[in-house]
Amino acid sequence: MKKRKLSFWEIWNMSFGFLGIQFGFALQNANVSRIFETLGAKIDEIPILWIAAPLTGLLVQPIIGYMSDRTWTKLGRRRPYFLVGAILSTIALFIMPNSPVLWVAALMLWILDLSINISMEPFRAFVADNLSNEQRTQGFAMQSFFIGVGAVVGSILPWLLTNVFHISNTAPEGVIPDSVKWSFYIGGFVFLTTILWTVFKSKEYTPEEMAAFHQNDEKTAIPDNHSDNIQSKLQKAGWLFLIIGTLFWAYLVKNDLDKALFILAGGLILAGFSFLLTILIMRKGISNAFTQINADLMSMPKTMQQLAWVQFFTWFALFAMWIYTTQAVTHHIFHATDTTSKLYNEGADWVGVLFTVYNGIAAVVAFLLPVIAKKTSRKFTHFLALILGGLGLLSFYFITNHYWLLTSMIGVGIAWASILSMPYAMLSSALPPEKMGYYMGVFNFFIVIPQLIAATILGFMVKNWFHNDPVYALVIGGFSMIFAALLTLKVNDNDK
Repeated sequence: MKKRKLSFWEIWNMSFGFLGIQFGFALQNANVSRIFETLGAKIDEIPILWIAAPLTGLLVQPIIGYMSDRTWTKLGRRRPYFLVGAILSTIALFIMPNSPVLWVAALMLWILDLSINISMEPFRAFVADNLSNEQRTQGFAMQSFFIGVGAVVGSILPWLLTNVFHISNTAPEGVIPDSVKWSFYIGGFVFLTTILWTVFKSKEYTPEEMAAFHQNDEKTAIPDNHSDNIQSKLQKAGWLFLIIGTLFWAYLVKNDLDKALFILAGGLILAGFSFLLTILIMRKGISNAFTQINADLMSMPKTMQQLAWVQFFTWFALFAMWIYTTQAVTHHIFHATDTTSKLYNEGADWVGVLFTVYNGIAAVVAFLLPVIAKKTSRKFTHFLALILGGLGLLSFYFITNHYWLLTSMIGVGIAWASILSMPYAMLSSALPPEKMGYYMGVFNFFIVIPQLIAATILGFMVKNWFHNDPVYALVIGGFSMIFAALLTLKVNDNDK
């Protein structure tokens, strides 16, 4: 039994919800640092305020993937999660720009990122569920297209509201401008309506149909997560993380270093305890989401292991860009630090334009990358895109005219288009179909962990190594992305 070939409009409908997800994500990326700084956050404090986002993803994504693999309702398997996440995201988008104090904005970021993850995580598996191998590249390309379009509109919206509709772009100290507020209101509406379109205009195969599709599929063989080999790997990793984390913690205490670094040390200790606890639970013959998530980290397919390192350095670079672009442009290019000044807010709005450009480039390039991959290979295509993205980030240091930054974002946009499609196309060929959502969640560890590390060390590095000059965060990100490109060449990809 084979999956039927879906029409262009059926793939369009099942991907349309990503327009709203990315609309909200773009508003978050382009404006949250601005909101934090307006409410009184210092430059070196901003990364730690962002820490809710990667922490939430680290916990939520594999759990949502695990649950959605095992869910079946009248709305299907993945679509209930789209809907719940959209409702929560809409509420958070309406509240965030009205935050009276900094801690409320930080809380709203946590809720928003939690909600976006609930909607977004099952979407990757949704493509693999509904499309045959022959159509998956088209499905991921369609998602990338909607991601690009949603991000373009979401990123440029404050600028449009200010310059076209003449909504105020400035406000008293500690108050978010009306242009940002109305952008978030519109974003909440778009998020909810596009998800509703996908929920009610698309269908899913039943569990019985999915089982029939993959009855003779060799990839359905699942490793024994309770084997002695897996437990041995968990034990070694557990003690290693525990020892390194403890020594790092002691070093931080002795030298009275930045408190944000304690989060990284604590994360290592927690991971070590988590692996060791998994062994104890396994030895009692218990299998649950907690044990499977940890065990599968030790039994990932080789392709997934190789892609994990590529993702790590790629997303470290992206997180550096999302956190520090506003500060780099306003401080390094516009030479403005007063958040109430017209010059600062012009620079902050220009960041929205820059993010619009790279997302617009990504939307256009999304359908070109599969053509390049077909003539070369998926990993070479991804290598080339990441090189261009890394050079784009490095160029921020050398540019003094803000218009030239548009050129920088072309490289970033090409990289972003590839980041949203090529790793998932390579990964989907190496995963068991019946655990697609779960493994996609585990794979997202290597998106979230580098974000967590970036949030804990970038503030320290910028403050102590680079005299609070935020442009150096983008330089670090550029080198990180180029290194990820080199690692891509080592990925074993079956792109037949």
